[in-house]
Amino acid sequence: MTRMTTTCCVVGGGPAGMMLGLLLARAGIDVVVLEKHADFLRDFRGDTVHPSTLQLMHELGLLDQFLARPHQELRTLSVDIGGEVLRVVDFTHLPTRCKFVALMPQWDFLDFLSGEAKRSANFHLLMRTEGTGLLRDGDQVVGVTAQSPGGPLEIHAALVVAADGRHSIVRDASGLRVLEYGSPMDVLWMRLSRRGEDPSQTLGHVRAGRMLVTLDRGDYWQCAFVIAKGGFDLVRAAGLESFRADIVGLAPHFADRITEIADWGQVSLLTVTVNRLERWNLPGLLLIGDAAHAMSPIGGVGINLAVQDAVAAANILAPKLRAGGITQADLHAVQRRRELPTKLTQAMQMAVQNRVISNVLRATATPRPPLFVRMLDRSPELRRIPARVLGMGFRPEHVRI
Repeated sequence: MTRMTTTCCVVGGGPAGMMLGLLLARAGIDVVVLEKHADFLRDFRGDTVHPSTLQLMHELGLLDQFLARPHQELRTLSVDIGGEVLRVVDFTHLPTRCKFVALMPQWDFLDFLSGEAKRSANFHLLMRTEGTGLLRDGDQVVGVTAQSPGGPLEIHAALVVAADGRHSIVRDASGLRVLEYGSPMDVLWMRLSRRGEDPSQTLGHVRAGRMLVTLDRGDYWQCAFVIAKGGFDLVRAAGLESFRADIVGLAPHFADRITEIADWGQVSLLTVTVNRLERWNLPGLLLIGDAAHAMSPIGGVGINLAVQDAVAAANILAPKLRAGGITQADLHAVQRRRELPTKLTQAMQMAVQNRVISNVLRATATPRPPLFVRMLDRSPELRRIPARVLGMGFRPEHVRI
């Protein structure tokens, strides 16, 4: 058993964990981040970096370097409902440095954050190292156990932060209660090549019983086919040809390349989960990001909520860590700061899931655009409202350390 000691151990090298590691290291705090994979190269992870996160990059003095990485910029959003294309979101009036959503592979995002964090001698990233449990001294969490390439590892820390995602091992070990809210849908992710004559960016394609989201990734389209919860087996049973036909029915311009989906191995299932911890902390332990609240993919806000959690945690806890002590009241202050934005975002997502997407998936007739969508299309001023909610979120954080 190898043992090591640090001030803060962050379990999980996703957006929340890597941003927290970067901020704490820059604040002069020794931090160890554990990432169970050997690299960040995993397909069909969230790739939407919203204006609120880009604003944080600006505040850190890293925006120009970040945007030098390959990305696409999404300034407006439209939706195709029953063959009628309507404009619904316009980010170009946001009071932020960047008035667009950046589409960047998450591995590039994480690689950038880790590269910047490594400039500090206080930052230690352990790849291929998975947190497996908690070390306790009575009721106090005093570290984590982990499995590394060199064997079992114990990391003793004044603070443990779980940022290991919606299937958090640390959350399971904590025994904290999870509130489950359910979802009527799952999502099938795939990609199709993009060609010069393709129509411009349209976020959603809606027909009777079917919905497809397409994101322009430069030389390909990242596609999300929405299905009823638990319905993947039925989709597979109908056959690949039927699945391809459904996609072409939603987006006819894919007809000349739909055979690029040659087998089911090219289709990834995202099982949609919406949940939230009742309490985000124990003495010596804090949970953030998807480990504290799994988000629906609606709006693509998951990365940005996780990053906001990390910034709030760093703002509140870094001075305490420098002073040499963290209380549970300090940890609860992070939850108080981030719980309302999380609840409001999840409420918005669940309203869309339960009142819009469920109806679309059950529909047998060609859908007609709802009145509120027509109002958005007709009014440039109204399109700024969903842009504000999606682009900045509720109570956006700012770097204060």
